[in-house]
Parts: sequence; C-alpha cells; structure tokens
Amino acid sequence: MYQILRSAHSGWRYVVLILLVLALIQALAGWFGKKPYTEGNRKLNVFALIATHIQILVGLVMYFISPLVEAGIRYWKMEHIGMMIFAAILVTVGNARSKRGDDGAAKHRTIAIYFGLALIVIVAAILAMTKVDPTRSFFGIS
Repeated sequence: MYQILRSAHSGWRYVVLILLVLALIQALAGWFGKKPYTEGNRKLNVFALIATHIQILVGLVMYFISPLVEAGIRYWKMEHIGMMIFAAILVTVGNARSKRGDDGAAKHRTIAIYFGLALIVIVAAILAMTKVDPTRSFFGIS
C-alpha cells in the first residue's frame, strides 16, 4: 500500500506543477495584459487547487503510514510536510482571494502572487528532497 501511494504521490507532483505553472503563466499574462478574468481562468485555477489538495491528502496519508516517520528522518517529519502544507495554504488562499477581486487585473494579480509563491515553495521542497535523499531526482519518479 505504501509503495502505491509513494508512486502516486511522486507522479502526481507533475500534474500539480504543470497546473500551477499554467495558471501562473495565464495569471501573469492577464495581469500585465489587462485581460478580463474568464471562466477558463477560474477553471484552471480550481483544477490547480484540486490537484494540490489531492497531493496533500495523499502526502498526509503517507506521513501517517510511512516507515520513514518511525525511523525519525527529520526532513520528512518537519520540512517537507511543513513546506507542502504551506504551499497548499497559499494556493487555497490565493484562489479564495481572487474571487473577491473587483476587476480582472486584480484577480489575475492575486493568483499570480499566491500561486507563484506556492510554486517557489514546492520547487524548493523538491530540491531539498533531492539533497536529503540523493537516490531521488527532481524529474525522476521515485
């Protein structure tokens, strides 16, 4: 069970990264291009939010059934889970705040800032993972 969840969690990160990058690019183009906030923008942001939440749920299940937690590896117990929960909070807050924006540029700006920060945190956590465990790679599914 743990190996299945680990593979799913490791592979699903690409879905999350792709959706966040697409949402960020779209938000930056809308913000700087003064474009209206469309239903397509909203749907992409919601898909990124849902993918992030699925990733967090799978990660939390793994956290509680993982042999690494029992082994006491600090990175997995503290940094990885903390950074990823923080990134999910940024995505959630960004999506919620974008709904309250008055115009399209404000909504795009909110998404760009929050999703961009979340993306930075996620990439930093993945890079830290590759330093803690050299058998893993950023692009390789482990």
